[in-house]
Order: sequence, then C-alpha cells, then structure tokens
Amino acid sequence: MKLELLYFDDCPNWKVAAERLDGLARGRGLTMERRLVTTPEQAEAARFRGSPTILVNGQDPFASGDELFGLSCRLYQTPDGPSGSPTIDQLEAVLDA
Repeated sequence: MKLELLYFDDCPNWKVAAERLDGLARGRGLTMERRLVTTPEQAEAARFRGSPTILVNGQDPFASGDELFGLSCRLYQTPDGPSGSPTIDQLEAVLDA
C-alpha cells in the first residue's frame, strides 16, 4: 500500500494529518511519503484538493469529486463537524478498505 500526504507550508493542518497517518502507518508496517506542493501548476498536476491531501495507492479516498484543485487549506467532514484533518477512525477505515 502506498501512502502519500500532499501539503503546502502555508496551511498548518497538514501537520496534524501527518502525525495521525504516520502513527497508523508505522503500526501497520507501512511508510508514508510527504510531497510538498508549491505552485498552482503542481497542484493541478497532482490533483491537489488542498492541504492536506491524503492519497492511498494514488487515489484520494476523501474526495467527493467536486473539489477544486489548488493551494488552499482543505476541510474534512468528521463526526464532530468540519476539521482540517480526518480523524484517526476515518484514517483507519480508509487503510482497512
């Protein structure tokens, strides 16, 4: 399983997602790659829906399909409302699928 975290530095939400995903990946014997996105062109090419974007085997499991690509902070719908990162439970569900 290939895990990637795409992010840009101007949005601090990626750090929470990285910490959560790193812990889950280590517990499963997986590694997570981080990829910095710095230009609108890179965002478009990577299908970057905002920071953080999590890819599992190259797919964004949290995408609904209508998000715009670009350098912005991303919000995730969680049981507690909108958040800058998926919950640990949401990430576990994605990794178990």
